[in-house]
Amino acid sequence: MRKFLNAVILIPLAVIFVIFAVANRHDVTVSFNPFNSQDSALSLTLPLFVVIVAVAILGVVAGGCATWLGQRRWRRAARLYEADAREMRSQLADVRASLAVSQREQALPAAISQGGYRRDKQGATL
Repeated sequence: MRKFLNAVILIPLAVIFVIFAVANRHDVTVSFNPFNSQDSALSLTLPLFVVIVAVAILGVVAGGCATWLGQRRWRRAARLYEADAREMRSQLADVRASLAVSQREQALPAAISQGGYRRDKQGATL
């Protein structure tokens, strides 16, 4: 199903892109010199669709970087909460282990006082 949906979305986009490229294939000169636009050292001559697609890609990358930088405090908080949770899990395991040991220690005298006997692996009475 996912491949079908991708095909339904990507095939029309590809067709639109090809039509756009064919319709805008004339050359344009892009100058990077704000003081002298006729300076050929800082200018490029490219097809119009290449310029538009390159600007769109740069816009997506810039937006992604801005979003990533804007979420910095949330990622930091998540790391801190994860470290706290790890520490609490460790403390809980220690408390459970000490509780199990104390329960075993309390059960032994109670079993002996009630006349219960313990045996070791070989069957000898302790």
